[in-house]
Amino acid sequence: MNLNWLLAPPLPEAVPCQRLLYQRLRAAILDGRLAAGVRLPGSRQLAAELGIARNTVMFAYEQLVAEGCLLADRQGTRVATLAVAPSAAVRPPVWPALARRASLAESPVAGPELGAFAPGVPDVANFPFRAWRGCLDRAWRAARPRHLGYAAPGGEPELRAALAEYLATMRGFRVHPAQVIVTAGTQAALDLCARLLADNGETAWVENPGYPAARTALAMAGLALHPVAVDSEGMAPTATDWRAHPPRLVLICPAHQYPSGEVLSLPRRLALIDGVRRSGGWVIEDDYDSEFARGGPALPALFGLQPDAPVVYTGTFSKTLYPGLRLGYLVVPEALAEAFAGASASLARSGQGIEQMALADFIQRGHYTTHLRRMRRLYLARQQALRAALARWPGPETGIRGGAAGLHLVLTLPDTLSDTEVVSRAAERGVIVRALSRYALPPMRCNSLLLGYGPVPEAQMSEAVRRLRWAMQPA
Repeated sequence: MNLNWLLAPPLPEAVPCQRLLYQRLRAAILDGRLAAGVRLPGSRQLAAELGIARNTVMFAYEQLVAEGCLLADRQGTRVATLAVAPSAAVRPPVWPALARRASLAESPVAGPELGAFAPGVPDVANFPFRAWRGCLDRAWRAARPRHLGYAAPGGEPELRAALAEYLATMRGFRVHPAQVIVTAGTQAALDLCARLLADNGETAWVENPGYPAARTALAMAGLALHPVAVDSEGMAPTATDWRAHPPRLVLICPAHQYPSGEVLSLPRRLALIDGVRRSGGWVIEDDYDSEFARGGPALPALFGLQPDAPVVYTGTFSKTLYPGLRLGYLVVPEALAEAFAGASASLARSGQGIEQMALADFIQRGHYTTHLRRMRRLYLARQQALRAALARWPGPETGIRGGAAGLHLVLTLPDTLSDTEVVSRAAERGVIVRALSRYALPPMRCNSLLLGYGPVPEAQMSEAVRRLRWAMQPA
């Protein structure tokens, strides 16, 4: 039997000879080129034919015998009869269908790009690397073997205590550390809320337009989504919404609605709490970038606005520090604290114990608030630079909205322009911009652009706007 083709060119340089021989023998057996019952040459004979060491052949044979592809006995080495006919290996695979819930996942709107004008992206170039490295070094020096396993239920005690103190100062919360549940980011927090606060098939209100990834988290947990329109005062439910679609959950970004940029007015905050209380539901308050509120203190959070309000609060460090940290948190009513801590440990099995200790140290030493103050000033200057550049390069837009907080503005377009077409043309000039229409569910119709100024230095703002204006010219 001539088996010289087993080591015929092209030979991958990075693959050892014994591994290559094993892989090619295995592939030939699986695709039927070496049929069941075929007797292979002895290890000495094959080594001589191929001009390789006998140990190389023995390695391949022994591995294939262990896998059940070859049989070895006193009569020699031969190809085993496999449970699956070899011809099945060469047919195009037919995979079982995905679960029905897979169809509920929406395509992501935003990508990982940095630069003008990617929305929702912080300026990681100004991250306080030196202070953070110091906190990580101290955390590693203080680490014990348990910190290399899963994190404590609900999160590391040091971080839960630091967050409770921070929220008391910055948001006026009166909570115990046990009410703070550390999560692996906002998506994990939403998934936990959906599974613990609602049953399969119950109704969840979502803002329209709204953040697709948040909608996906609720839909994948088995909830029925009901989109509620957003206007200049935030989520605007009608009497019909309350009557025909009473919510079990309401997911809302009151401090700075994403992506419209609107702030939920105080009367609507109170009305929402009252309505949810009467419907026997819960509000999930996503306070993802209240730290960047402008024009005075941010409005009080829904959490704690009224005694015993049915509100769960969620925050993240993705916008204030950096997205790759993958740490967020929930603040829950005291009665739910034990259940949430236990569920977070059993469902998510969170880790990052070292990073959690470092973040606690970062907050307690004042680095976090110092960084936020610095970034607030920087983002305000960049927003002003963006507004000035838009005025310097006038275009056909009909208005600018959403500057009260956050890291982006919304540029409303006339009906003669399509936001999706502008996005495509802007990409040709190296400008990243998002179409508001991509965030909306029917019957909502939007025709605007999201202009993220977070990662754009002031010196580059005018040129970026000039390129955007080119994309807005009639085709």
